[in-house]
Amino acid sequence: MLQDQPITILLNQFAAGDKTAIDRLVPLIYPELKKLARSYMRNERPGHTLQPTALVHEVYARLLKQDQPDYRSRAHFMGVAAQVMRQILIDHARTHQAEKRGGGVAGLPLELAERASVPRPRAVIAVDDALSELARNDPIKAKLVEMRFFGGMTAEESAEVLGITVADVRRHLRVGQAWLQRELEWTGGPKKEA
Repeated sequence: MLQDQPITILLNQFAAGDKTAIDRLVPLIYPELKKLARSYMRNERPGHTLQPTALVHEVYARLLKQDQPDYRSRAHFMGVAAQVMRQILIDHARTHQAEKRGGGVAGLPLELAERASVPRPRAVIAVDDALSELARNDPIKAKLVEMRFFGGMTAEESAEVLGITVADVRRHLRVGQAWLQRELEWTGGPKKEA
Protein backbone atom coordinates (compact mmCIF):
# COMPACT_ATOMS: atom_id res chain seq x y z
CA MET A 1 0.00 0.00 0.00
CA LEU A 2 1.36 3.37 -1.03
CA GLN A 3 0.09 5.20 2.04
CA ASP A 4 1.95 2.68 4.25
CA GLN A 5 5.35 3.47 2.71
CA PRO A 6 6.20 6.47 4.96
CA ILE A 7 4.99 4.48 7.96
CA THR A 8 7.15 1.48 7.04
CA ILE A 9 10.18 3.72 6.50
CA LEU A 10 9.67 5.34 9.91
CA LEU A 11 9.17 1.94 11.55
CA ASN A 12 12.45 0.74 10.01
CA GLN A 13 14.22 3.88 11.25
CA PHE A 14 12.78 3.34 14.74
CA ALA A 15 13.89 -0.31 14.67
CA ALA A 16 17.38 0.84 13.62
CA GLY A 17 17.61 2.91 16.79
CA ASP A 18 16.30 6.32 15.70
CA LYS A 19 14.04 7.13 18.67
CA THR A 20 12.93 10.38 16.96
CA ALA A 21 11.29 8.34 14.18
CA ILE A 22 8.40 7.49 16.50
CA ASP A 23 7.78 11.21 16.99
CA ARG A 24 7.25 11.49 13.22
CA LEU A 25 5.32 8.22 13.08
CA VAL A 26 2.71 8.92 15.75
CA PRO A 27 1.01 11.83 13.92
CA LEU A 28 0.59 9.56 10.88
CA ILE A 29 -1.05 6.74 12.85
CA TYR A 30 -2.61 8.74 15.70
CA PRO A 31 -6.13 8.68 14.17
CA GLU A 32 -5.95 4.88 13.86
CA LEU A 33 -4.58 4.50 17.40
CA LYS A 34 -7.34 6.77 18.74
CA LYS A 35 -10.00 4.74 16.89
CA LEU A 36 -8.54 1.55 18.37
CA ALA A 37 -8.52 3.09 21.86
CA ARG A 38 -12.16 4.22 21.50
CA SER A 39 -13.05 0.69 20.43
CA TYR A 40 -11.40 -0.74 23.55
CA MET A 41 -13.02 1.83 25.81
CA ARG A 42 -16.53 1.05 24.48
CA ASN A 43 -16.15 -2.35 26.08
CA GLU A 44 -15.10 -0.96 29.46
CA ARG A 45 -17.34 -0.24 32.42
CA PRO A 46 -19.19 3.10 32.56
CA GLY A 47 -17.22 5.76 34.44
CA HIS A 48 -13.83 4.21 33.60
CA THR A 49 -11.11 6.60 34.73
CA LEU A 50 -8.96 5.98 31.66
CA GLN A 51 -9.96 7.86 28.49
CA PRO A 52 -9.03 6.99 24.86
CA THR A 53 -6.54 9.87 24.58
CA ALA A 54 -4.81 8.85 27.81
CA LEU A 55 -4.70 5.24 26.59
CA VAL A 56 -3.00 6.30 23.33
CA HIS A 57 -0.48 8.39 25.28
CA GLU A 58 0.30 5.47 27.60
CA VAL A 59 0.84 3.22 24.56
CA TYR A 60 3.20 5.82 23.10
CA ALA A 61 5.17 5.98 26.38
CA ARG A 62 5.49 2.19 26.56
CA LEU A 63 6.52 1.88 22.91
CA LEU A 64 9.26 4.47 23.47
CA LYS A 65 10.70 2.32 26.26
CA GLN A 66 11.23 -0.70 24.01
CA ASP A 67 14.90 -1.51 23.47
CA GLN A 68 14.70 -3.51 20.25
CA PRO A 69 11.50 -2.73 18.36
CA ASP A 70 11.07 -4.90 15.28
CA TYR A 71 8.01 -3.71 13.39
CA ARG A 72 7.75 -5.16 9.90
CA SER A 73 4.73 -3.17 8.73
CA ARG A 74 1.92 -0.86 9.75
CA ALA A 75 -0.24 -3.91 10.46
CA HIS A 76 2.44 -5.41 12.69
CA PHE A 77 2.88 -2.11 14.56
CA MET A 78 -0.88 -1.79 15.08
CA GLY A 79 -0.99 -5.38 16.36
CA VAL A 80 1.71 -4.56 18.92
CA ALA A 81 -0.07 -1.31 19.86
CA ALA A 82 -3.31 -3.26 20.35
CA GLN A 83 -1.51 -5.76 22.56
CA VAL A 84 -0.03 -2.92 24.63
CA MET A 85 -3.48 -1.28 24.95
CA ARG A 86 -4.97 -4.54 26.09
CA GLN A 87 -2.23 -4.99 28.69
CA ILE A 88 -2.72 -1.44 29.99
CA LEU A 89 -6.45 -2.08 30.43
CA ILE A 90 -5.82 -5.44 32.10
CA ASP A 91 -3.34 -3.84 34.51
CA HIS A 92 -5.87 -1.10 35.21
CA ALA A 93 -8.65 -3.66 35.81
CA ARG A 94 -6.47 -5.73 38.14
CA THR A 95 -5.54 -2.61 40.11
CA HIS A 96 -9.22 -1.61 40.28
CA GLN A 97 -10.18 -5.09 41.53
CA ALA A 98 -7.41 -5.04 44.15
CA GLU A 99 -8.61 -1.65 45.38
CA LYS A 100 -12.17 -2.95 45.62
CA ARG A 101 -11.07 -6.02 47.60
CA GLY A 102 -8.79 -4.28 50.05
CA GLY A 103 -9.31 -0.58 49.62
CA GLY A 104 -10.77 -0.01 53.07
CA VAL A 105 -14.37 -0.41 51.86
CA ALA A 106 -16.69 -2.61 53.86
CA GLY A 107 -17.55 -5.86 52.09
CA LEU A 108 -20.99 -6.78 50.80
CA PRO A 109 -23.03 -9.26 52.79
CA LEU A 110 -22.93 -12.65 51.06
CA GLU A 111 -26.63 -12.63 50.15
CA LEU A 112 -26.24 -9.26 48.35
CA ALA A 113 -22.99 -10.29 46.67
CA GLU A 114 -24.66 -13.34 45.12
CA ARG A 115 -27.28 -11.13 43.43
CA ALA A 116 -24.79 -8.51 42.20
CA SER A 117 -23.86 -8.60 38.52
CA VAL A 118 -20.27 -9.33 37.50
CA PRO A 119 -18.41 -6.02 37.33
CA ARG A 120 -16.65 -5.19 34.06
CA PRO A 121 -13.08 -5.43 35.46
CA ARG A 122 -13.70 -9.01 36.54
CA ALA A 123 -15.03 -9.86 33.08
CA VAL A 124 -11.98 -8.26 31.46
CA ILE A 125 -9.70 -10.25 33.76
CA ALA A 126 -11.59 -13.47 32.99
CA VAL A 127 -11.10 -12.93 29.25
CA ASP A 128 -7.41 -12.13 29.79
CA ASP A 129 -6.92 -15.25 31.93
CA ALA A 130 -8.62 -17.43 29.31
CA LEU A 131 -6.59 -15.84 26.51
CA SER A 132 -3.38 -16.40 28.52
CA GLU A 133 -4.32 -20.07 28.92
CA LEU A 134 -4.94 -20.34 25.18
CA ALA A 135 -1.52 -18.73 24.56
CA ARG A 136 0.14 -21.42 26.71
CA ASN A 137 -1.63 -24.16 24.71
CA ASP A 138 -1.59 -22.61 21.23
CA PRO A 139 0.24 -19.29 20.85
CA ILE A 140 -0.80 -18.77 17.21
CA LYS A 141 -4.50 -19.06 17.94
CA ALA A 142 -4.20 -16.73 20.92
CA LYS A 143 -2.26 -14.19 18.88
CA LEU A 144 -4.87 -14.31 16.11
CA VAL A 145 -7.77 -13.83 18.54
CA GLU A 146 -5.93 -10.89 20.06
CA MET A 147 -5.09 -9.38 16.67
CA ARG A 148 -8.67 -9.68 15.44
CA PHE A 149 -10.74 -8.78 18.48
CA PHE A 150 -8.42 -6.47 20.33
CA GLY A 151 -6.45 -5.05 17.42
CA GLY A 152 -9.22 -5.00 14.84
CA MET A 153 -6.88 -6.51 12.26
CA THR A 154 -8.23 -8.22 9.16
CA ALA A 155 -7.37 -11.80 8.20
CA GLU A 156 -5.10 -10.41 5.46
CA GLU A 157 -3.23 -8.14 7.89
CA SER A 158 -2.85 -10.97 10.42
CA ALA A 159 -1.57 -13.30 7.69
CA GLU A 160 1.01 -10.69 6.67
CA VAL A 161 2.23 -10.18 10.24
CA LEU A 162 2.45 -13.90 11.07
CA GLY A 163 3.64 -15.08 7.67
CA ILE A 164 0.85 -17.60 7.18
CA THR A 165 -1.96 -17.90 4.63
CA VAL A 166 -5.31 -16.15 5.00
CA ALA A 167 -7.00 -19.58 4.98
CA ASP A 168 -4.80 -20.66 7.91
CA VAL A 169 -5.64 -17.42 9.75
CA ARG A 170 -9.36 -18.04 9.37
CA ARG A 171 -9.09 -21.70 10.39
CA HIS A 172 -6.97 -20.95 13.47
CA LEU A 173 -9.22 -18.04 14.40
CA ARG A 174 -12.40 -20.15 14.27
CA VAL A 175 -10.85 -22.82 16.49
CA GLY A 176 -9.35 -20.23 18.85
CA GLN A 177 -12.67 -18.42 19.22
CA ALA A 178 -14.52 -21.66 19.91
CA TRP A 179 -11.93 -22.70 22.53
CA LEU A 180 -12.08 -19.30 24.20
CA GLN A 181 -15.89 -19.28 24.27
CA ARG A 182 -16.00 -22.78 25.74
CA GLU A 183 -13.39 -21.85 28.35
CA LEU A 184 -15.29 -18.74 29.39
CA GLU A 185 -18.57 -20.66 29.64
CA TRP A 186 -16.88 -23.46 31.60
CA THR A 187 -15.24 -21.08 34.08
CA GLY A 188 -18.39 -19.04 34.45
CA GLY A 189 -17.10 -15.71 33.19
CA PRO A 190 -17.49 -13.17 31.83
CA LYS A 191 -21.23 -12.86 32.28
CA LYS A 192 -23.35 -10.38 30.39
CA GLU A 193 -24.37 -7.40 32.44
CA ALA A 194 -28.06 -6.67 32.88
